Amino acid sequence: MIPYTVWSEAGGVGKTTLAANLARAHSNRGQDVLVIDMDPQDGGLTNHFGLDDAKADGEVDNLVLHMLNRGRGSFDDLVRTSEGIDCIPSHNMLGTLEELLGKAKELEEDTNPDPDYEYEKEKQLRRVLIDADVPSEYDVLIIDPPASEGQHLYNAVYATSNLLIPFEPSPKGEQSVNGLRDVVRGIESELDDIDVGILGAVPNKVKGTNINQKYLDALEEEELPVAPVTIGERGSMLGDAWDNQVSIYELDSSEDYRDLRDYERPTLEKFDDLAAHITKQFERPEVEA
Repeated sequence: MIPYTVWSEAGGVGKTTLAANLARAHSNRGQDVLVIDMDPQDGGLTNHFGLDDAKADGEVDNLVLHMLNRGRGSFDDLVRTSEGIDCIPSHNMLGTLEELLGKAKELEEDTNPDPDYEYEKEKQLRRVLIDADVPSEYDVLIIDPPASEGQHLYNAVYATSNLLIPFEPSPKGEQSVNGLRDVVRGIESELDDIDVGILGAVPNKVKGTNINQKYLDALEEEELPVAPVTIGERGSMLGDAWDNQVSIYELDSSEDYRDLRDYERPTLEKFDDLAAHITKQFERPEVEA
């Protein structure tokens, strides 16, 4: 399985847009894709795919309940599908995940007969996914957590062990890269027993200005792996896709979008190339006979 978390500590740099369209690009390659929206805020991945109708329903089963061992049904019943992509939608209960996991830790450790037992908050999503046999059911797992550090991010990273980082070449984007290695080391320290791989920083919203180039040069100086794909500023296509709650690929197939197809075609091709680049990183090297 190809598991990764799309994350940047700077908001508004295209994290959710990148996750949504990469999910569709992987699906177009014939890969079975599961996306998990770990962001409790409105307007995230769940909204992008038009699956937010039950987000505020306190009666429905949701991922947080399963992470607390309080699921009201099977994991498979959480899954909804859009554009051939399976999705675990966000739920308002994610807004109290940190507090709920803290209470679960206290209860589990107080009631466990083993005095050395430790309830590990950051490992609960991984446990749920393994119990549901997700690693063998899907080819690709993409998780979209909020920008802030905390249990949403820690659970996402522990479940995937890999980060893909959208980078906007601007002062805002620079915030997401400066000191990134310190952030990753901090996550590894928090999670204790994993090494976090960085699949690449993806330059996004690039306009080709001198200011853009300044921050792209700064990215190179960080000695981080940079994806061989640059996503240009395509406000029309990406914005229209967001407004219509579809991926850019679905938008491209619409007759109403016909006049802009040729102009926007390179954007689709770059997401295709990025999905291929990520996939290649997980391929096992051929062994010569």
